[in-house]
Amino acid sequence: QITLAHVIASPNKGIYLKLGLDDSVSDALGIMTITPAEGVIIAADIATKSGAVEIGFLDRFGGSLLLLGDVASVESALKSVIHYFDEVLHYDSVGMTHT
Repeated sequence: QITLAHVIASPNKGIYLKLGLDDSVSDALGIMTITPAEGVIIAADIATKSGAVEIGFLDRFGGSLLLLGDVASVESALKSVIHYFDEVLHYDSVGMTHT
């Protein structure tokens, strides 16, 4: 199941630094958590093929995925992942949220 799909637009630069990322990388962060955890590998593939996003972090054991890009690209990538997991893999999922 997808348990979290969230977009952070214009995050505080301190968040990037705490995550070990360059603070000039992107305008938005996309965060997803997926169970079983191996699903993040599929999600990362779909997300990076759907638009101009980069993987900031992928945890294939914990099921976490962090995407970087502009707001529209991150939103599009999360929507593509949610759609695929809903329609093809028949996962339970949540709606995308924003801050």
